[in-house]
Amino acid sequence: MSPTTAPSEPQRCSWCGTDPLYVAYHDEEWGVPEYDSRALWEKLVLDGFQAGLSWITILRKRDTFREVFEGFDPERVARWGEPEIASALQNPGIIRHRGKIEAAVTGARRYLEIEAREGFSPFIWSFVGGAPIQSNLRSMAEAPTKSAESEAMAKALKKEGFKFCGPVITYAFMQACGLVNDHFAHCPRQAEVRALAARG
Repeated sequence: MSPTTAPSEPQRCSWCGTDPLYVAYHDEEWGVPEYDSRALWEKLVLDGFQAGLSWITILRKRDTFREVFEGFDPERVARWGEPEIASALQNPGIIRHRGKIEAAVTGARRYLEIEAREGFSPFIWSFVGGAPIQSNLRSMAEAPTKSAESEAMAKALKKEGFKFCGPVITYAFMQACGLVNDHFAHCPRQAEVRALAARG
């Protein structure tokens, strides 16, 4: 290295590209361990809406999703009937898919049952033994799309009555919520998220 050549800065995970919204999501949210039950349910619902689409599409619509689904308050969404579903279907600011909207309503009801029984957060975190799985990925080529843990979670969620929660969706959910730290080894956030997980 010549005296005038500065060392290159560590690069964030390549999947977020350069879109400012996606970069902010990568730098501030993705992979941070989430233990709040309601927040976990919101992210699970949004991952269900992502099925067949890109995550940036969901991010761009997330604020409107939150407005339409009443702040993702499961008690409110659980009371939805056909009028609320029909209203949501008319809003171009969200993904207007009846099956996914109905799945969110059903999911709110199932969420309340699990929350009352054992807590939704403990239920979700039980699939990784209560602590984040730390990976050491070097590139997208090494990145898995599902795991034994996501398969077990998907099976359990479906048994509880959730929909749009296959093992690929649940793995993306696990990555987003920090159940698995899949920031690439060279990404500054890998170590930062690992430290956050260590502090609990």
